[in-house]
Amino acid sequence: MNPPALPSPSPGARSPHQRVGTILAVRRFSVARRCFPPPQAPPAVRGWFAQGLVPAVTIVFGVLGVSFFGVLGVSPRTVDAATPQSGPESKVQPPLAEGDEDAGTTGSNAGRKGPNIVFILADDLGYGDLGCYGQEKIQTPNIDRLAAEGMRFTQFYCGAPVCAPSRCVLLTGKHLGHAAIRDNSEVQPEGQLPLPAEETTLGELLQRAGYRTAAVGKWGLGPPGSSGDPNRQGFDLFFGYNCQRHAHNYYPTYLYRNAERIALDNPPFAAHQKFPADADPRDPQAFARYSGKDYAPDLMLDEALRFIRDNRDRPFFLYFASTIPHLALQVPETSLAEYLGRFPETPYLGDKGYLPHRAPRACLAAMISHLDRQVGRIMETLEELGLADDTLVMFSSDNGPPEDVGGADTRFFASNGPWRGFKGSVFEGGVRVPFIARWPGRVPAGSVSGHIGIFYDVLPTLMEAVQRPTPSDCDGISFLPTLLGKEQPRRHEFILYEFYGYGGQQAVRMGRWKGIRLNCYQKPEGPLMLFDLETDPKETTDIAAAHPDVVARLEEILRTEHRDHPYWDFREKRRPPRPAAAAR
Repeated sequence: MNPPALPSPSPGARSPHQRVGTILAVRRFSVARRCFPPPQAPPAVRGWFAQGLVPAVTIVFGVLGVSFFGVLGVSPRTVDAATPQSGPESKVQPPLAEGDEDAGTTGSNAGRKGPNIVFILADDLGYGDLGCYGQEKIQTPNIDRLAAEGMRFTQFYCGAPVCAPSRCVLLTGKHLGHAAIRDNSEVQPEGQLPLPAEETTLGELLQRAGYRTAAVGKWGLGPPGSSGDPNRQGFDLFFGYNCQRHAHNYYPTYLYRNAERIALDNPPFAAHQKFPADADPRDPQAFARYSGKDYAPDLMLDEALRFIRDNRDRPFFLYFASTIPHLALQVPETSLAEYLGRFPETPYLGDKGYLPHRAPRACLAAMISHLDRQVGRIMETLEELGLADDTLVMFSSDNGPPEDVGGADTRFFASNGPWRGFKGSVFEGGVRVPFIARWPGRVPAGSVSGHIGIFYDVLPTLMEAVQRPTPSDCDGISFLPTLLGKEQPRRHEFILYEFYGYGGQQAVRMGRWKGIRLNCYQKPEGPLMLFDLETDPKETTDIAAAHPDVVARLEEILRTEHRDHPYWDFREKRRPPRPAAAAR
């Protein structure tokens, strides 16, 4: 699809110095909402207010030449406080069931039915990149503390081996045989294939449960104005990179707040380039051209912390989708200094994509530690506001680490842990990811779980945590009992991947058995490899010939769990149109 033309960053784009005005506008919005009757007020009261008082006051202000809503800094669409709007027009939601009114409009945060929810999603962080998962060269004390105070999972799987489909699975609760987005698929001039309007996301479900919702970081599920716009997919606030290609540069010239471009104090430069032949790679200043003043992850953290503070008195859901440590290798000098000189280094000159860096190993380590400090800031803010005990925090990564691209030496750091494969692969190293959950007094501190979970389980788990029903088309199973240290009554017979990137790949895990099919576009009926993860967790030996009955069952699962889609079919070689240069 072709998204509508997007505005240029200038003229009219706001500088970072104009953010104060935005903050004040948001606060005026909050004040205005408090002026409206809550949704649980009798219909007569709300009708009188909306149809009588507001029009009357508006007329008076109009006679005076003043906009009533302009004084408040809000749009007339905010008169109905039960349906908050932000950015492009949101999807029409079905009415709430009786007793399901917005729980946070009148009471305090302490009176809600479920916890606040913070889901922190790292980008291309490997299973082995964290201290609590065995990393010895990179310091991650805050995430390690999160694990020490909560539950760490050892058999948890992301939604897909690359960014956009993994996020689609996470937010919709559907596996890749059913998901609307099954690979990274680009649209122009920016953005990725949009989520369809009919999808119901985790954000929408929590909105209906009375939560304020924010997506901060990288989106990748539809450009502004499309059906996949985050404001149309259940998020009251979006701030960050809408487009994944745009996120390849940590010093961009703009970010989005909802559908509006916010100008940043950074010089424009291409996110993929080689080091100039006439420059000296031994000179640190020669690499200064690949940085700027406004480091996007820090601006996004500031926005996330502001969202938490602004919503301390009502239930909130923060989806913090960090871009770290996805390439390019870029980090503030203050963070880089922590690792300079620790490792043998060869300057990366950009010959394998993204941007050059004088100390690539130090930079990758520094980026992960920078993310770790951001996690610490989020936890400190929750504790400072007295919200930590009432907040369920989850941490994970969208897929495994990259291999041999952009200067990231993930083999040096053993980023994929003990597993075979990297990002873009359905072998364990591409899809088994760190997963940590903390909820003081409920999730047993210092616990480790071998429960087999996957991203499409997150939605039903959170629905159970907030005491709301899960949509009937969700493929996931709630693992809330496991989180609470109880017996898990239901478990998956299988988890699966139907991935349309990297030649097309399928994988299905059923207990100890894992079947994998590669090159699905060329050979959609090709042989299924079989591995026994109990005796061969590194997937080194194909034993399909010895277990034809297991192979037959796994093939049956892959057939029956495929849902036909106009874009996704190996046999018909279907996939969305793509530009010549696609992002991964």
